[in-house]
Amino acid sequence: MISFLQGKLILKKDKYIVLDVNGVGYKVFLSQKTLFKIPEIGQNLKLFCYLNVRETAMDLYGFFDEKELEFFEILNAITGIGPKVALEISALGPVEKLKDRILAQDEKIFEGIPGVGRKRAMAIMLELTGKLKEISLSKSKKEAGFDEAEDALVGLGFSRQRAKEALTKVSKTTKETDERVKEALKFLGR
Repeated sequence: MISFLQGKLILKKDKYIVLDVNGVGYKVFLSQKTLFKIPEIGQNLKLFCYLNVRETAMDLYGFFDEKELEFFEILNAITGIGPKVALEISALGPVEKLKDRILAQDEKIFEGIPGVGRKRAMAIMLELTGKLKEISLSKSKKEAGFDEAEDALVGLGFSRQRAKEALTKVSKTTKETDERVKEALKFLGR
């Protein structure tokens, strides 16, 4: 829903900021690490956002870059981790830098994060290990010539061979997956 905000910083508190975006003030929760990096009040700020919708509230969580947001979403999907804990863990660094320590079961990387003791750290690492392996697998598919557009067409019910043939007819200047799929569907519809 709300995936990006850009506006003027008008309020800074211990756990959140208020960002004025065209006259509307958005309360955005930030990690402690991110709070230290934000500009002074009155300055412009751009944030990637995650909207957490609950029965009693709708909370926005902000991130400087897309990778941190993606890591937050992975963490937030783990049972027993709420968005506030996921926010602090995601600020520890990008997945690539944390991967080795998580795979080595080094629970010390979570020290200082409120609500994450030794048992919870071990549970988080156990679940993250599986998720990191999935991420590595999907990256290796891309490196091995995996074509998302082809996979999307197969998912729509076309044979892999027909999908490949249709994609060879797509303009070479078309780079985005969704555009490639749309063009290929035109050929497949003939």
